[in-house]
Amino acid sequence: MRIIGGQFSKRLIHPPKNLPVRPTTDLAKESLFNILRNKTDFHGKNALDLFSGTGSLAYEFASRHCEKVVAVDLNFQCVHFIKKTANEFGMQNLSAVRSEVFRYIKTTPFKFDIIFADPPYQMEEIPLISKLVFEYKLLNENGIMIIEHPKEVDFSKEEHFSEHRKYGQVNFSFFTL
Repeated sequence: MRIIGGQFSKRLIHPPKNLPVRPTTDLAKESLFNILRNKTDFHGKNALDLFSGTGSLAYEFASRHCEKVVAVDLNFQCVHFIKKTANEFGMQNLSAVRSEVFRYIKTTPFKFDIIFADPPYQMEEIPLISKLVFEYKLLNENGIMIIEHPKEVDFSKEEHFSEHRKYGQVNFSFFTL
């Protein structure tokens, strides 16, 4: 796994093999950041990576000079790995939080310009993510939220839905405020 763009471009990330994760593919990640680069300037923005896993997307946001990046995951080993990697790379704008994602959404005092969520594909509550983010007003005006999800989940009728993109087995749904 590698960081594909920004200040830390081409840096390799070596997560432990025992992490319970399904990392976003480099092809899908590169496509996603090409889309985002055309929609927003990362400098000075706050980004949130929900179900962060290895922290792959959080590192991309930090590498592109987001002012503040928060990676949230419930798994202790994932959070430990993200903190360790961010420290090794000198990513002082990245923090990792160990929390259940839905609890974090309901309790965080922070607002974000970019929110990315990559929940486990078998999780039944995937459609709740967008509803709760907007209910608890986590997204700043003109902000973008992206949810990675299996093809069976359809967000097209949801409020704030803007577009759907598919890259191989990876589906991204975009929401804007």
